[in-house]
Amino acid sequence: MTRVTLDFGDTMQRDAVPPVSADVIFPSSRFPNYKIGPNNQIMEVKQDSKALTMKEVVARETAHLLEQQKRLSVRDLASKFEKGLAAAAKLSDEAKMKDAASLEKHVLLKKLRDALEALKGRVAGKNKDDVEEAIAMVEALAVQLNQREGELIQEKTEVKKLATFLKQASEDAKKLVEEERAYARAEIENARAAVQRVEEALQEYEQMSGASGKQDMDELMKEVHEARRIKMLHQPSKVMDMEHELQALRVQLAEKCKYSIQLQKELARKMCEETVSQLYELDGTEALGSFLHIQPCSLAASELSECTIQWYRLACEGGKQEPISGATKPVYAPEPFDVGRILQAEITYGDQTTSVTTAGPIDPAAGLGNYVEALVRRHDIEFNVVVVQMDGTDHTSETIHVLHIGRMRMKLCKGKTSVAKEYYSTSMQLCGVRGGGNAAAQAAFWQVKTGLSFVLAFETERERNAAIMLARRFAYDCNIMLSGPDDRAAPGS
Repeated sequence: MTRVTLDFGDTMQRDAVPPVSADVIFPSSRFPNYKIGPNNQIMEVKQDSKALTMKEVVARETAHLLEQQKRLSVRDLASKFEKGLAAAAKLSDEAKMKDAASLEKHVLLKKLRDALEALKGRVAGKNKDDVEEAIAMVEALAVQLNQREGELIQEKTEVKKLATFLKQASEDAKKLVEEERAYARAEIENARAAVQRVEEALQEYEQMSGASGKQDMDELMKEVHEARRIKMLHQPSKVMDMEHELQALRVQLAEKCKYSIQLQKELARKMCEETVSQLYELDGTEALGSFLHIQPCSLAASELSECTIQWYRLACEGGKQEPISGATKPVYAPEPFDVGRILQAEITYGDQTTSVTTAGPIDPAAGLGNYVEALVRRHDIEFNVVVVQMDGTDHTSETIHVLHIGRMRMKLCKGKTSVAKEYYSTSMQLCGVRGGGNAAAQAAFWQVKTGLSFVLAFETERERNAAIMLARRFAYDCNIMLSGPDDRAAPGS
């Protein structure tokens, strides 16, 4: 290295400048990088041949970002943008350092050119030509340096644009991340609310299921107890023996009652012989499940077929008469509606009218109330019946039908075919048959609706009365008063 000073006069006089050869070959077309060392020594900076230019670094980072953009999540993309922004800041710092180095190069070139200009005035001949050629080379290096500075300025502008773009992209990515985070929080809150609603609905359903299950269990237990009771009734056991004994006692009681009624009638007849002679009398047990028959008891009595008969109900002896619509036959079978009332029949022949009255109110059938209470626990009760009449016309077929009495409606079936079914309504009527001979106690009149009616014969008097009581009880639960034609409900019935 040669130290350059400003004092050239004394030096040229003491030591001649060695000639510069024209065959000088520079190792590179670029002006080497120099830096000023200690004691103003100019030192050349060795450049790494493998180092990339700023443009190549920017192009490589941009391509790498574009390649990974599609497969990066929002958060990763924001992180990459922040890294790219840091890289751009680093490149900007490097560009500032290169600007400082470029400024130093201009200063060195200017000093070198000034030194060569001063040297040119001191030499002559061939040395002067070498100095001029050196000056031309310095100017060429200055031109190359200016071009390189232009490229650096362009690269710097591109780096600034990229840094601005990356900064904006980073801000957009942060905003997008915040929006996604807020949306995710809202979705999480909605999911929590939905889960809470589902849990509340599940708890409510479990509570309702437990309550309904307990109710179903109670009903099932009642049905099991009823089934056990019915099973015990159909099996030879002590209960069955007690039933037989009770039945025997009922028969004996009925006989005693009949005998007592006959004694009362004989007593009443003897008491009336002194006043007015009795033409007719009532024969039969005055209790539910039997029938009453008007019979003449005097030779002066007219034939019943020539007389007009009308049956009445009386709340008490001497009370107001309530006519029983359709009861115009010598035979009448009391029905549940007559229990606790006095029955009276008026026989009219020409201008003469006489009446016969029961000795007291109609008694209920023994054990019928308990039988009905046991049947009420079921949802549907079935009775085997035979259709005797349909719409007032005799029914010749004696096929067994099934009468279903439910809580909401009644239905008559023949096998699997429904002959008639109807919900309880004000147009429906049900009562005992008012007349019909000795079988009247087992028959019932059922008007399904206006224009459709049946006379049904049951297997026993007990089933006929139980069917009437059940149907009236279920109809009453539906706010329907089920009775016979023109009947009025008694208080408490």
